[in-house]
Amino acid sequence: MDQPTLTGRLLVAAPLLQEDSFRRSVVFVVDDADDGTLGVILNRPLDTAVDDVVTDWGTFASEPAVMFFGGPVATESGIALGSAGSAEYFPAGAPLEGVPPESALNGLGVVDLDAPAQLLGGALDALRVFIGYTGWSSGQLAGEIEEGAWYVVDATAADVFTTEPEALRSRVLRRQGGDLALLSTYPDDPSMN
Repeated sequence: MDQPTLTGRLLVAAPLLQEDSFRRSVVFVVDDADDGTLGVILNRPLDTAVDDVVTDWGTFASEPAVMFFGGPVATESGIALGSAGSAEYFPAGAPLEGVPPESALNGLGVVDLDAPAQLLGGALDALRVFIGYTGWSSGQLAGEIEEGAWYVVDATAADVFTTEPEALRSRVLRRQGGDLALLSTYPDDPSMN
């Protein structure tokens, strides 16, 4: 039996996940395929302006218009996500595969930062640029989810392009209701409570 794709969903770090790269993180899954999973951390803004790294794209970047730490893999490269009213603005294959047409994430895709910003940027409603990404080999993420390291929840475009990334984890958990909503107030260091 095929497992449902995680593409377009959020992974919210459970309190037991204490690894520095992922502690209290919210990961947006960009691609979930048989050979592995790729995502970006949404709540780790950096102090570097987008224009300082990818010239000409800063004017199109969503607030805060800074680079984000996408994850510990390939930190010498980047990935950008954009949202447009229609997926036709993204290069072939760039709209998120596996996201149903009726999804609020339809029109969200990977942006080619090598394309001229003036040509593509004006078609975007939102843009976020990440340094590095998160990655799991085939079956690795499923094992971590089974161990309870991640909560899998639905994403919205507002999550991907939030103007308050530091508060994203609490907001996402709170809207889930039940036990996950209670975790939205879980202290960073429970021993200090």
